[in-house]
Amino acid sequence: MKQKTEQEAYLTLAALCAQAEHCQHEMLEKMRRWELDDEAQARVMQRLVSERYVDDERYARAFVKDKVRYNKWGRRKVEQALWQKHIDEDIRQRVLDEVDDEEYLAVLRPLLKQKRKTTKADSDYELNQKLVRFALGRGFTFDIIRQCLDVDEIVDSE
Repeated sequence: MKQKTEQEAYLTLAALCAQAEHCQHEMLEKMRRWELDDEAQARVMQRLVSERYVDDERYARAFVKDKVRYNKWGRRKVEQALWQKHIDEDIRQRVLDEVDDEEYLAVLRPLLKQKRKTTKADSDYELNQKLVRFALGRGFTFDIIRQCLDVDEIVDSE
């Protein structure tokens, strides 16, 4: 990859951030690939943050909303993805706490309903185990999964 000057890096990253949300870690990774020295990276990052091109909390809010609503991810999977993007613990917790259990339930119920139709099992117990594993893989917490399965069983038996 071509080496960039500090000004070129700033202009490129500012243009990128103007198009979509990005976190500080992503910007630093790009600058490392451009072989920008550490001091220049710090200056560019400071400028991007002070001019509000980069805001990790704003990024985390958009990320959580997208992953829950569109990718149908649960809290644990979103939390892990934010950790991998080096979002601070306090920002992660604050943003994840803004999503209430009802939103997770609204995402998980249709997922489990659809999965139930396509899952083969010899007993209700086996079916529920498969559904639980599926939902855990999507990052949902056990209490949310339990709420959905309890409601589904009541609906199915009527």
